[in-house]
Amino acid sequence: MTARTESGGIRMSAREVWTLTVVCSAVAMVIAAAAALNSALPAMALETGATQSQLTWIVDSYTLTLAALLLPAGALGDRFGRRGVLLAGLAIVAVASAGPVWLDSPTWLIAFRAVGGIGAALVMPATLSLLTATFPPEHRARGVAIWSGVAASGGIAGLLVSGLLLEHWSWQSIFVGFTGVSVALFAVSWTITPSREDRPPRFDLPGALLAVVAVGSFVLGMLEGPIRGWTDPLPMTALVVGVLCAAVFTVVELRRAEPLLDVRLFRNREFGAGAASITLQFLASFALFYLIVQYMQLVLGYSPLQSGLALAPMIVPTMLLSAAIPWLLPRVGLRWLSVAGLVCAGLGMFVFARVDADSGYGATVLALLIYSVGVGLCTAPATHAIVDNTPDDKQGVASAVNDTTREIGAAVGIALAGSLLAATYSRGIEPAVQAVPEPAKEPVGSSLAAALQVAKMAGPPGDQLAAFARSVFMDGMSDAARALGAILLVAAVVVGVCAPGRKHPDAEIPDDSSDLVSLTDRD
Repeated sequence: MTARTESGGIRMSAREVWTLTVVCSAVAMVIAAAAALNSALPAMALETGATQSQLTWIVDSYTLTLAALLLPAGALGDRFGRRGVLLAGLAIVAVASAGPVWLDSPTWLIAFRAVGGIGAALVMPATLSLLTATFPPEHRARGVAIWSGVAASGGIAGLLVSGLLLEHWSWQSIFVGFTGVSVALFAVSWTITPSREDRPPRFDLPGALLAVVAVGSFVLGMLEGPIRGWTDPLPMTALVVGVLCAAVFTVVELRRAEPLLDVRLFRNREFGAGAASITLQFLASFALFYLIVQYMQLVLGYSPLQSGLALAPMIVPTMLLSAAIPWLLPRVGLRWLSVAGLVCAGLGMFVFARVDADSGYGATVLALLIYSVGVGLCTAPATHAIVDNTPDDKQGVASAVNDTTREIGAAVGIALAGSLLAATYSRGIEPAVQAVPEPAKEPVGSSLAAALQVAKMAGPPGDQLAAFARSVFMDGMSDAARALGAILLVAAVVVGVCAPGRKHPDAEIPDDSSDLVSLTDRD
């Protein structure tokens, strides 16, 4: 029999705890893989001769294939079995992670990362849908909340682990680590309960193809925009194709008897508000990571490991609050948790905008903690809103919607932060560009990292250039952080208007805080 707590609440069984452990480890790994290589890019450039464009695509090829394939991958899990799709994804990630150990040219690295993104697209929706499909209602909310906290913290874990590895070994050690973890997870995933619908819907091939092109093109445009410029034909064309395919996808799905994604779900206030909230959270989070890692390494002088350790405190409030969400959600409701979380995250951004080169770590960690409290308050409720308002036979697709909104938000956030930072830096650094010799003009004007390299080569006379470039970078970082804070506060108002409140405000709420029920059980 299932054990009970002293207060009478039902505990998770040992099998449920084991399933939760395996799927959370898998989702943490694929999210960590998206962030881990950022710390290794300088070493990779030196050893492989990769250009800046190639370095960008070593990171972004993973994100692009992951985002583009999430919706079809979630549908495959619903139709053919979620554990089987999880195993296939882990096998692909293991092979793709092992490849760079032997074939490490820039072209091969980009190819292996793209293949790894395919595997990650199979893994991510399978992990969440295994929880929602196999856990009983009284445990589902708790499992989803813990999964959400882990997913929100995975990027920080990736930076921390990669920094630790780079302290002792070469950049290939990151790929060796992911290979080992993938193989281990592949082995233990055979032990969890399989999940497959008795009468799965037919696979919607036209919808899948349109989804791949729509999401892939949009993400490609957002990734290339800050690099090439928003007026360049490639990002402009990609964005237009993405939007047009999304419109065609909507029309096609409305007419199909068994659509890949029933777009009518977005009419549901909870589902729509949850998807919007997740998108905006990850827009802000990945923009913050983009800014703060550069700040820590280029302004504060931290190593990759020190940067990861400096970000680690964010994990604590995120995980603690995510674990408390099943208790809070029935009492407070989606609306006020989302509003409080987005407002808190926005305030954290404004505090971060006030950080300067002399502030040190204290002011930075304060901003990070305020921001992570906001994330902890609104990430798990948004995920609940998506999965709890999707039919049981479409849980893979619901998980994929949750994951796709994350990836789209991340791509938009990095593009927005990069563009705002670059615009302010380009304007502010112009006096220094005019003062340096001709060969140094382009690198000084391109980025803080390049400007610091020029200043280092110049010796003591370059100290003034380095200080000025750092000051200009801080201005750009502050501008980007304030814009992101404003977006989050506006989003809080919009979500507050659109999201529903507590479902049954007059219903009696049990005194036992361990009696954590899912929203579906309160309908």
